This record gives sequence, C-alpha cells and structure tokens, in this order.
Amino acid sequence: MKKTVAFLTFLFGALFMLQAQLLPPSEFLPHDLGEHFIQHHLVVDYFEHVAENSDHIIVEEYGRTNQKRPLILAYVSSKENLQNLEQIRKNNLIRTGLIDGKIEEKEPIAIVWLGHGVHGNEAGATNSSIATIYELANTKNREIQEWLKNTVVIVDPALNPDGYSRYTHWNTNVTHYHPNPHIESREHNEPWPGGRVNHYMFDLNRDWAWATQVETQQRLEQYKKWMPHINVDVHEQGHNSPYYFAPAAQPYHEYITQWQADFQTEIGLNHTKYFDAEGWLYFTREIFDLFYPSYGDTYPTFNGAIGMTYEQAGHSRAGRAILIENGDTLKLMDRILHHKTATLSTVEVSSKNADRLVENFEKYFKDSNSGNIGKYKSYIIKGSNGRNKIKELTKLLDLHQIRYGNPSTQGGSMTAFDFQTGKNNTISLNKEDLIVNLNQPMSVLAQVLFEPKSKLVDSLTYDITAWSLPYAYGLEAYASTQAISNKDTYEMADYKAIRTNKTPYAYIAEWNAMDNIRFLSELLQKGIVVRSATEDFEQNGTTHKAGSLIILKIDNLKKHGDNFDAIVQSTAKNFEQKLALAQTGFVSKGHDFGSSFVQILKAPKVLALSGEGISYYTFGQVWHYFEQVLNYPLGVVDAEQVGNVDLEDYNVLILPEGWYPKLDTAAAEKIQSWVRDGGKVIAIGSAVGKLAGKEGFSIKRKSGNSASSPVAYVGCYAAQERKSISNQIPGAVYETTFDNTHPLGFGIGDKYFSLKTSGSAYAYLDKGWNVGFIENDPMYAGFVGSNVQQRLEKSLTFGVQNMGGGQVVYMVDNPLFRGFWKQGLFLMGNAIFQVN
Repeated sequence: MKKTVAFLTFLFGALFMLQAQLLPPSEFLPHDLGEHFIQHHLVVDYFEHVAENSDHIIVEEYGRTNQKRPLILAYVSSKENLQNLEQIRKNNLIRTGLIDGKIEEKEPIAIVWLGHGVHGNEAGATNSSIATIYELANTKNREIQEWLKNTVVIVDPALNPDGYSRYTHWNTNVTHYHPNPHIESREHNEPWPGGRVNHYMFDLNRDWAWATQVETQQRLEQYKKWMPHINVDVHEQGHNSPYYFAPAAQPYHEYITQWQADFQTEIGLNHTKYFDAEGWLYFTREIFDLFYPSYGDTYPTFNGAIGMTYEQAGHSRAGRAILIENGDTLKLMDRILHHKTATLSTVEVSSKNADRLVENFEKYFKDSNSGNIGKYKSYIIKGSNGRNKIKELTKLLDLHQIRYGNPSTQGGSMTAFDFQTGKNNTISLNKEDLIVNLNQPMSVLAQVLFEPKSKLVDSLTYDITAWSLPYAYGLEAYASTQAISNKDTYEMADYKAIRTNKTPYAYIAEWNAMDNIRFLSELLQKGIVVRSATEDFEQNGTTHKAGSLIILKIDNLKKHGDNFDAIVQSTAKNFEQKLALAQTGFVSKGHDFGSSFVQILKAPKVLALSGEGISYYTFGQVWHYFEQVLNYPLGVVDAEQVGNVDLEDYNVLILPEGWYPKLDTAAAEKIQSWVRDGGKVIAIGSAVGKLAGKEGFSIKRKSGNSASSPVAYVGCYAAQERKSISNQIPGAVYETTFDNTHPLGFGIGDKYFSLKTSGSAYAYLDKGWNVGFIENDPMYAGFVGSNVQQRLEKSLTFGVQNMGGGQVVYMVDNPLFRGFWKQGLFLMGNAIFQVN
C-alpha cells in the first residue's frame, strides 16, 4: 500500500512538473509558430503562460482598448532583479530628477523597452514578440540569461490590439489552407479600413506626443514610470523592402544628442553581424528620420532614450506568404525570425554597454535640468486665455510630466517672442499666467513641443514639420530667453457655480473654448433651446462676444417647467461654464434678445460618409470627435449607400477627405437638392476638391500649377527626389486671416494658425464668405516648397456658401487632423453648431 501511495505521489508530481514546464510557442499554440497569425487572445495567453512557468518574467495588464482588449507588459530580467524591480525603477527615475531619493544598487541596470505592432496590420511584429519572449525566458540559453543579470527588458507584444485583431480575423477568414503567394489573391488585399489603425482609425504611431487615444494615454503612464534607456518600435514595411534598422535617416531634430546619434550606430553594427552571417539584406540611414516628435522612436528620444524603429518586409500585403521581386517567397516565419534576431541583438548590446547607457542617460537629464537646452528658457501662457483652454493644455503637460506653475513674481516688463505676431513684444506677468521654465527634467521635450519653429536640417522628411502647442491650442503665448522663476504648482481662479433661487430672464455663456461646445452639445441633447448672438452685445457693463450662448426662460418653460434652472445650472457645473445672469432682454449695446440677430441654434442631426474611397484617417477623426470629444450622436453610412438614405432625417452631412469613386452623379444631385432645402454639407480637405468646379458649387481651384502637376527634371537624375520638394508641403503651420464676425469664425479671433498638409490651393469664393484665407507673405512655420508658397498666397482656407436654404462649408485644411489641433476642434464645432 505504501509503495502504491509513493508511486502515485511520484506520478502526480511528475505530471505536475510536466504541466508546469515552459512550452515553446509551437507546443502551446494550436498551430506552429509562423504557420498562421496568432489571434490576440492567444498572444496574451502565451505571455501569461510564460510568466506562470518562469521566475524570470512578470506580466501585468496596464489597460484596455476601446474594444476592451487587454494591453499588457512583460518585465523580463534575472530572478534577483525582478525581486528588486521597484527599487530599480525608482533608481532610474532618481537619475532623471523626476523623483527625489538616494540610488541604491550594486551595479547599473540597463532598461530596454520593446514595443510591437503599433500598426495592427504589420502583424509579423506582434507574432515575433512570442518568439522573443520565449527566448528571453528560456533558461537553457545561458548567454541570454547572462544579459539579463544587468538588464530589465520590458515587452509590449501588441500596442494596437484592436487594429491587429481587425487584420488577423479578416486574414484568417480569407486565407487558403495552403497560403497563396500571388499578390492578386484576396488574402493580400485587405479591405477598408484595414488594420493599421485603432478602433477610431487613428495612427497610434503619430499619437505619442498628442495622446488623443486611450492606448497612448495608458501606455504613456507606464512609460513614464520607467523612462527606459533603449526603446525599440517594431514595425513592418512593404513586402519587397529589405530589413531596416538604425541609424536613422536625416533630418535629426537638433536636440538629439551626439551620444544618442552615435549609440544608434553601435546597435546597428551589432545587428549586422547576425544579418550578415545569414545573408539577410538590410539598409540603414534612409527614409525613417528623427524629427517629428510623436513617433514611437522620437518621443522616447526626447525622453532621454535611444529611440529606434525596426522595419521588416511584410505589412498587410504579405499575408502568410508572398512572392517578392527577387523570385523568392517571403514567409511569416521569416518575418518573425528577423525581428527576433534584431530585438535580441538590442538586448545584447544594451547589456554589454549597461554602464555607458546609464551614465549617458544620467548626463542627459543633468543637462536638461540645467535649463540650457535651446534658445528659449521659459514659455508664458497668459491667464487671459481662460480656464477651459488652460485646463486642456495642463492635462497634456501632466501626462508628459512637464512642470509648470504660476510666476513667482508679477508685474515688471520683459521682451518676449509673441506667437501670434511672430515678433518680439513687451509683456508683463500676471499671477494667473502659466510659466513653463525649462530648468527641469522634461526640458528637451517641452522645448520640442513649444518651440515656435523647429530647425530642419534636411527638408526631405517623413511627416509634418511644425506642431507648436500654442498654435495648436489657439493660445496667447510668449517665448522668453530669460529663465522666469515659477512656483511649484499652478493655481487658477476657482470655478464658482451659479446659484440663484430666482429664474433669470436668460443665462449667457461665453463661446471660445471646447468646453463651451461640450456644454452646448449636452444642453441640446437634453432638449434645451439655445440661441446664439450673431454680433457683440453689452449688458450690465459687460461685453459679450459674437457666438455667446443665450438660454432664455421663455424658450424652455413649456417643455421643462420648474426643471429648467436645474438642467442649465447642473450642466454648466459639469463643464465649469461661467454663466452670466440676465434679468432683462434689453441690451445697452447691440441687439436685444428678441432680435433676429439672436438666432435659435438648430440641434444638428449629423450624418458622416465612410467606406471605400474615403480616408479612414479623416473619417476616424470625425467619428472620434463626435463620440469622445463631444459625446454627441453621429450617423454613419458608406458613401456608396447615400443614394438609398433618407437625408430628410439629417440636417448636417460631413464629407471626410477622400476621392469618392462610388459617389455617383445621382447621389451628388440628391445631396445638392437636400442642401437647397435647408441641409448643410461640411466638406473636409480633398473632399473640397471633389466639389470644385462642379455646377452649383462656388469653390474653384486657383489657376496655375496644381498640387499634382507633373514636374519635368533637367540635370542630375539622382537629385530628382530633392528637386521635387519645391512642390511639397509635408505639414506646416500657416497664418490664416479670419473673419470672426461670421459664425464659422466665432470665438476664433482675427487669426487662426492652420495646420496645412496639402498644397492644394483654391481661389477666394466669388459667391459666399471667405472666412479664413491666406494673404500675401503670411507667417508660417515648417517646410513649404517654393512653388507651394507661391500657390498658397491669396488662397481660401475656410469658406461658406449659401445654397438655397442651406449651406456648404468648405474646410480646405482638415481641422481635426490627428485630433490634436485643439483650435481646429473648436473651429469644427462652429461649422456644426453655429453655421445655420
């Protein structure tokens, strides 16, 4: 009996040990690694399996996507380091100056962050994370275990789970039992919108600095807790391209240090010994630059890391296998192997240079804390911008851990660069002003985000070339070459909610910030009737600007009765709206409340077009704007179906950017007839071009060269790319003169700084209102080709045409671009709510 018990004990123990073993991916998954794309839930399951069966790995969930998929991180290191993980993290933050304390360590620990698959349809990246995590956890690999003694590796297997799942589910449904490598096969032709983007169709690799998306916001919270020394952004590119790794292409932003530039090369050279040994093709120093601050390589770089992009051939076109131009077949397993090799090589070189990495990381932040980075030493955001706008800015600064505060002293005078005029002006400081003093750990990042013009050493660049926050947020702001002392905290005047026992004749709300639009949006959804003053007026000694909201008791008593005041006051409190109480409809200047110049705002019933032929980026920006910024209902229909839609159910139709191949003549005529009957079309970006020159629409392209005119080259063939830049504008900020007496311009001011990403130029409207336009010799920041500069002078940017009983709003520049141009979001609100 005892022998039987002993045998059973041994058997159960053996079975337990067998079950507890770390399984390689092909034994854990329902298929071999590289045979099929791994569904996201299985990626998560495998990482959890590795953590459960290894004392070298900890896995944690750090958030959820819009579609509620988990976002996870794996921390990989030696057992001893994992037991001391919190102290290692604190030691690193002490080096930055972000927290105070004493460093306690036996030796410097390198911190490496590996982020995979920010573009969901670059699926080989996420699949490679499975191979990488197994190799890091496999204790049989003594060399890797040696690296982990002085290195912490943080692995994010899927930066964009929603996009990844959109792609992999589609591919699984259409792929052949044996993959068809011919490019015409449907498994290589992903349908709209594709998996590159997240749920709201945002490119998460352009969102690091702006943090408009939940994935970015949650990731940054974790990133800032660690501040790694090395950051790798694992991507895929066109299926015929060789592998790309650092060093990056020019232009480098001028604040990238020599150490950061040089160590990229050291890492790249370490990769070459592995790639050369296998005969794998690769390239460096081309295409992928380090200028725009919102990439997965540049943002970490401006946070002191060595930030790098790795690009493997593949992308959505590759599927599981595809023929490439040399006659070979690129397989999913090839993509996985190349990425695994590059990421493990990164861990190797980081471990072998841990002392140098930590030393130079610490020096980076000592230099940052000195406040000697860049021309300007302080930025001043005037308190007169208002509570709502300043709150929008401080929310972003807090996320990036950029320090700010009230000025230590007020008054006096100083000369500072005025963002609005582009010239130096004399200013004084007020106690409500917000000061960003660059003597702080996040000095470089703050300088990059605020600087009015970033120095561009090479105009051949991959993305937009201007982004300064004061322009994006529509702020009165100044840049000073003096280090202005500021308090440790920022305090603005407390919000005081309106309290009154007596129902006023009307409530008056201002109109100049996004919270005003959110307030109006909520009131309309609650059935409150709201009017808008179409001109300035004065009452009780206070001037109220055009666009101010007027909420009359008489308009709402029948429907809301005694609840009227509670609805208005509670909604105002929710959005911290400052309400003025009017006891009369009479005004001392302007138009009385019963005048036709005080118009009822119609509650928008909005329909947006989507689908094939429409930019999924712009559609996604519209979608996100309504659902996440405004919290306002939005109808969506594919453009090819608009002919079957009863447009009488809507009064606003949004045409996102696109080429609209499936919007036929009958549908276009139906839309135009609907506008004449009182509808409103808002055309964005290239959608404006689809209306240009069409009968009934007053928008016309400017005469002369168009943005797409062919260019004939004379001279050196090798210089053709550089010669073409005279016709390019990758993204620049343009001074736009604004008519703020028109409803589209309410609350904007007489200038709007527009983010212009296209050289398309349109003539001033001869029938309609030229609300926003570019004059001769405008101020601009960023790169603009010489031909584009000429073409854009005296051109329309934003206009409105009356058509019968309705309107067409032309938005040549996309005000919702990437969701971060806050003044553009406000402008879009005018187009939706104020233009009647």
